[in-house]
Amino acid sequence: MKIAIVAGSNRSSATSTRLAEYGARLTRSKGHDTELFDLYRTPLPFYCPDEYYEGHKGLTQFKELMRQADAVVLATPEYHGSVSGVLKNALDFLGKEHLGGKPVLSLSSAGGAVGVSSLQHLQTIIRNVHGINVPEWISIGGSQREWFRQARGDEQPDEAIALRINRAWDAFLELARLVRGL
Repeated sequence: MKIAIVAGSNRSSATSTRLAEYGARLTRSKGHDTELFDLYRTPLPFYCPDEYYEGHKGLTQFKELMRQADAVVLATPEYHGSVSGVLKNALDFLGKEHLGGKPVLSLSSAGGAVGVSSLQHLQTIIRNVHGINVPEWISIGGSQREWFRQARGDEQPDEAIALRINRAWDAFLELARLVRGL
């Protein structure tokens, strides 16, 4: 399967991006074609429905990745109880031709214990573009978030975090396999 992972932060060393990178390594280790689109490294223009943005290389790449993906992972920091502005902006460029009928796993990194509000907002957005929300989601906060802040390279998180992430990721990949008929 082709899995698109969107790192939805505009911070260079965001823990939500590190969580997305960890997920990309995990997905590749399970034999799936995986591409990470990092909104910090490839910023998109500010969405305006009156504009067409023809020729914007990053936007063209983003939309094509989303169109080709069998399933999608969205990672966001939690800002003021919601998703990051850059992720919401990126999602505003998409429609059901990009996400319709595709399983979507939501991830969040919060300054507090958990980032449930941002995950609920992501699920609402996904429903509105006809995506399929994975019943599981992943939120890291507190000491879990701290591990992602300090982790480098191929290090593994502690067993409890790894187990929770693997369980949600496996549920996501199984749903994607079933939905896509693979």
